Amino acid sequence: MKNKEIKILLSAPRGFCAGVDRAIEIVKLSLKKYGAPVYVRHEIVHNKHVVDSLKVLGAIFVDELSEVKDKSRPVIFSAHGVPKTVPIEAKSYKMNYIDATCPLVSKVHREAENLNKAGYHIILIGHNKHPEVVGTMGQLPDGTIDLIQNEHDVESYRLDQNKKVAYVTQTTLSVDDTKGIIDALKKKFPEIKEPFKEDICYATTNRQSAVKNIAKLCDMFFILGSKNSSNSVRLVEVAKKSGCPQAQLIHSDSKIPFKKLQSCNTIGISSGASAPEVLVENFINKLKNEFKIVIEEVEIIKENIVFKVPGKLN
Repeated sequence: MKNKEIKILLSAPRGFCAGVDRAIEIVKLSLKKYGAPVYVRHEIVHNKHVVDSLKVLGAIFVDELSEVKDKSRPVIFSAHGVPKTVPIEAKSYKMNYIDATCPLVSKVHREAENLNKAGYHIILIGHNKHPEVVGTMGQLPDGTIDLIQNEHDVESYRLDQNKKVAYVTQTTLSVDDTKGIIDALKKKFPEIKEPFKEDICYATTNRQSAVKNIAKLCDMFFILGSKNSSNSVRLVEVAKKSGCPQAQLIHSDSKIPFKKLQSCNTIGISSGASAPEVLVENFINKLKNEFKIVIEEVEIIKENIVFKVPGKLN
């Protein structure tokens, strides 16, 4: 097999986005400032490698604040954002909390709140039970925001005709899938108010565009990321729709399909916004043990966005 040559088209940009970088930095700076342990509500980002590496440094992950054994220790809210009830609960416990919500998710929260104040009923396009969706819906009073997951939901959706309606979206969705849902909403509600600027984040859009750019040239496509990472799963879908049906997610339990790779000449590789670059490097090294590898990085845009960490950690 070692004589078999495979060309890797390495998609760029890939991997960590500014929001993920900031969230991980917040955990590390909190540990530096307050010492271990610090608690983190939910996975700080959806990646097992990242979570495990932070556990080693002294981060303890919990699903709910009630699980925090020592309420005198700081607690960090994940990059996906939290419902308004969570900071209120933290205050009731007199906990020191640090919010690592991605600024682009916070932007959607503020947008939803402003629309609500202006008398709009809000439709959120997103995936049920995803932490970001739970957080966004939790910004508003019950009955003022509804979740739509697909075009079928739009067809069956009913709303009082006298209500003004607006939509916002989860930041990690597929641009193409969202387009179909938005078109269906506009057809049903011609007066629907849309966001001033698209809610899907720049990093999601860039990573999807980069994968689209090379998918049709690849015999197989591999996305490094976790099963519960929305943006990683979307990248697999984008690769399949863009001309590479043999696209798959490589997560912590995945086996590399060496047998299938023997019949490949060109493969594509990318990674989700919460996947560290070391996962890509490890994957390529495993391929190098079996094949002769030639790597070509295909970059469509340079990313230079940085989000500041909260002032109290400096």
